[in-house]
Amino acid sequence: MEEKLRALISRLRACDSLVVALSGGVDSSTLVKAAALALGEKAVAITARSEMLSAEELADAEAMARAAGIRHVVVDAHDLDNPDVVKNDKERCYYCKRGRFEKLCTWARENGFAYVADGDNLDDKGDYRPGMRAIEELAPTVISPFMECGWTKADIRAQARAWGLAVADKPSAACLASRVEYGLPLTAERLAQIEKAETILRTFVKGQLRVRHHGNLARIEAEPNAFQEILTRREDIVAALKKIGFTYVTLDLVGYRTGSTNEAL
Repeated sequence: MEEKLRALISRLRACDSLVVALSGGVDSSTLVKAAALALGEKAVAITARSEMLSAEELADAEAMARAAGIRHVVVDAHDLDNPDVVKNDKERCYYCKRGRFEKLCTWARENGFAYVADGDNLDDKGDYRPGMRAIEELAPTVISPFMECGWTKADIRAQARAWGLAVADKPSAACLASRVEYGLPLTAERLAQIEKAETILRTFVKGQLRVRHHGNLARIEAEPNAFQEILTRREDIVAALKKIGFTYVTLDLVGYRTGSTNEAL
């Protein structure tokens, strides 16, 4: 890890000035801390505010920027203004990430910053992630320092713990749009419905969970050791999710896993 950290800091210093895309998760938060150490005031963190970002994630991003001692800027992404994003086909992540990072590149250029960085790491190559293509297309302005320096998710978490970052053990949290089945158009109402549903479930269940949106059906993914608690509180959970607009509520017996929406592709 010492060697990987030296390589990362060296890579970031070579940028001279840098904008880091900060979502509030462990990857981007650890990169923000590294950028602050490497570049000081020549680094800035930017969070794209959107219906796809939960209020909790935005609050975590603000807290992580403060903890790193780095300037934090919040810009409006306007993701749902893009019809290619709204139609929510298998390329949605590409269109969304391309649009967001084009905005960040424009901000960087207008404010005198040379590069824009994202928190992708080697483990991100193991799933269907069309958004990574957008990053490649926007090179060399947009870079992925963790990827370049050979960092895995485990490396990032280890370094976050070493730095005492509050998000070191935070569960992965993809954007709210990743919960909506492909082909079902994205709306602000559907995204808010998912956020409300997951907030409700966390009052009943601990650990990783997702509420996948299939129109009038909510598919709950949770860790298998939480199944009994869900079944014990079944009536309360069903009533609460029906109250916010779902007609049917199901429990996925496979359990929580990342990228399950991609299984239908």
